[in-house]
Amino acid sequence: MSKILAVFGATGNQGGSVVTHVLSDPQLSKEYSIRAITRDASSAKAQALKACGVAEVVAADLTDASTLPAALAGAHTVFLLAATPGFGGDIRSVQRDSVITGADACVAAGVQRIVYSTLPFASKISGGKYTGVAPFDGQAEGEEYIRGLSDKGVVRSSFVSASAFMQNYRGPLKPRPSPAGDGTYVFTTHVGAESKLPLIDITELGKWVAAILADFDKLEGKTLCAGSRQYTMLEIVEHLSASTGKKVVYKQVSSEDALQLFGGDRNPAAGVLVEMQLYEEEFGYFGPDTDKLVRWSVENAKGHISTFEEYLQREPIQLD
Repeated sequence: MSKILAVFGATGNQGGSVVTHVLSDPQLSKEYSIRAITRDASSAKAQALKACGVAEVVAADLTDASTLPAALAGAHTVFLLAATPGFGGDIRSVQRDSVITGADACVAAGVQRIVYSTLPFASKISGGKYTGVAPFDGQAEGEEYIRGLSDKGVVRSSFVSASAFMQNYRGPLKPRPSPAGDGTYVFTTHVGAESKLPLIDITELGKWVAAILADFDKLEGKTLCAGSRQYTMLEIVEHLSASTGKKVVYKQVSSEDALQLFGGDRNPAAGVLVEMQLYEEEFGYFGPDTDKLVRWSVENAKGHISTFEEYLQREPIQLD
């Protein structure tokens, strides 16, 4: 009999990728029966999962502990990620607490393995310099809690940590037309042109989770820093230019100007985004060994990992 793999966030980017890659893998699709967990099991996305081969679609919410026992009953392995509240409140505490709630529910249900989607502990990596990167720190605190449970021997665990999404360059980071009206497009940020950032096509996160599921003993307790490689800001601009056929230029502005570009007081996330990029520039997204960590993770992924160039060829960005 196949084991139940319960996947939180199954209709989102990360959970959806896990579902896709497990179902498409000849061995894992036999070994695991997927239980998709989403906050709204009646949504069109949730119902579409059934047509893709998902055995069960159930409703549960990591911010409501009462919904979890039924969702996790009989599960062997759980893909867990933090709740995603808006930026208006205390996102760090909400995300940390949602992970703790989920992990405790896994233990209570007798789950054997947790694969948790984490993020780097920015405030610790920076030695306390950058304490405002709330989404990173909240999820990292969740990781620490799960590792503590594993140290006690109550559940086994492994971790995956996503790089910056390539998809962001077709959304909030999309180059904008130059005010000069000369047909060029401007990619504006407050970090240096040689600042590096690891990128991931987030639809491929499941390739790392599949690797963990396929060889859990090898990857138990480890963190796969999921991304293709690091890119400088100039390299990102060059690839956007080549892909779109438009001239894209890089412009560095002050942190104060960047804050306004991100929406200023109108956007509760603006300050977090500014501090996040400063942290990444000074300390590295995954810390000082980011290059090494990402290369190792690519080597251990299950399947080919797309470069930014390949992503842009497959999913062209339109500048207009």
